[in-house]
Amino acid sequence: MKNHQDTIIALATPAGSGAIGIIRLSGADAIKLVNRFFESKFKNKDLTKVKSHTIHLGYLKDGEKILDEVLISVFKNPHSYTGEDVVEISVHGSPYIQQQVLQLFLKNGVRHAKAGEFTLRAFLNGKMDLSQAEAVADLIASNSETSHQLALQQMRGGFSSEIKKLRDELIHFASLIELELDFAEEDVEFADRKQFKNLVQQIQTTLKHLVDSFAVGNVLKEGVPVAIVGEPNVGKSTLLNALLNEERAIVSHIAGTTRDVIEDELILNGIRFRFIDTAGIRKATDEIEKIGIQKTYEKIGEAKVVIFLIDACALSKNATCHHPEHDKVLQDFETELNNIAQKYPHKKILIVVNKIDQIDLKDYQTDTNQYPLIEISAKHKTGLDRLTSQLTSLVNKGLLDQNEVVVSNARHYQALTEALQSIIHVNQALDNDVSTDLLTIDIRAALHSLGEITGEITTDDLLDNIFRNFCIGK
Repeated sequence: MKNHQDTIIALATPAGSGAIGIIRLSGADAIKLVNRFFESKFKNKDLTKVKSHTIHLGYLKDGEKILDEVLISVFKNPHSYTGEDVVEISVHGSPYIQQQVLQLFLKNGVRHAKAGEFTLRAFLNGKMDLSQAEAVADLIASNSETSHQLALQQMRGGFSSEIKKLRDELIHFASLIELELDFAEEDVEFADRKQFKNLVQQIQTTLKHLVDSFAVGNVLKEGVPVAIVGEPNVGKSTLLNALLNEERAIVSHIAGTTRDVIEDELILNGIRFRFIDTAGIRKATDEIEKIGIQKTYEKIGEAKVVIFLIDACALSKNATCHHPEHDKVLQDFETELNNIAQKYPHKKILIVVNKIDQIDLKDYQTDTNQYPLIEISAKHKTGLDRLTSQLTSLVNKGLLDQNEVVVSNARHYQALTEALQSIIHVNQALDNDVSTDLLTIDIRAALHSLGEITGEITTDDLLDNIFRNFCIGK
């Protein structure tokens, strides 16, 4: 990605048939090249002389051959997405026409754009910083209200502003401390140590807040994993099907039907949830079921929320419903619940009593454990509203709703964590009256980590790694 002086081209809309397709060019020769093959429909028009941000109707021609009737959108530098001259050609959505137009320019000196190269040029030309560029890819990939909000907030520069403010404050004091080193023999202090200590404390608090926000931001971006667990035949697959409103998992009265995890997604209140139907927890009867149960425990560890199902009859005092084997079911349920709670003390657990339609509520005991019970009938789809309401209430959207900066990018999280560690070291050094030259080492490390987020410090490898995940044409 080292040559950015040439003109690039790519299809900016999905490949295939459609009403229209948009082909985008960017580079110093973009307008001049398109002008060579464009014939205005109403009067002779020179695209190199038209105003920026204007649209022109006409024909795109390869010699005397008309390729298509097109709309040409002209964006002149620096007021364009990439900061260069940009032309967008709207053609009819025939794959044949799109390929003919692409080939016309490719054989006339234009290069096919690499993944994310338009946005890379926007970054290199100062139209956005690196965190905003990454948000463009997140915005395109967003598939829920919350992931869209996160990406849009970052693309608009809220996160960048926070990082820039931190860097500017650090740079100011770093420069004063560096100045002290130049006058070390005179034993002069240019930086007020008390003021510097207060600043470092503020920066540490802000960084800690941003680092902690990743726990929320990553979940909102990637989706909340929810493991549905319980004994065999308790209705886990029926519940998954009821939530998704489709027959996604096999339902059978035969215990142990689900031997592998089944996953699917559902958007609730703008939040994406990934529901995972797991194998029933019991003593396995064969090797395959044993592997399935092992995967169940793995998914419990990965999940943010665990829906633990129990058969309503196990909690019923009515002999027509409650059979002797239910005593062991209840005992095993409470044992397993305690195991999960002890192993994952911060795991959010919802106890869901299924098959509530099979019991008389007056014979129903609700004091089995410290968790509130949610009664449902997955088969008849009753009580699901309360369950989904509980699920959405467990996800902390408060930071996002209050328009606070929320970190959702793993690279940013890593850089912020490293910056926080450096600032903690600076704080400790100030408490211990460490010499100025040692202070500067950690300050520079913090500045480097923050600079990596916005792109003030970059390498070709870093840029390649980020932009290779973009789609072609963006």
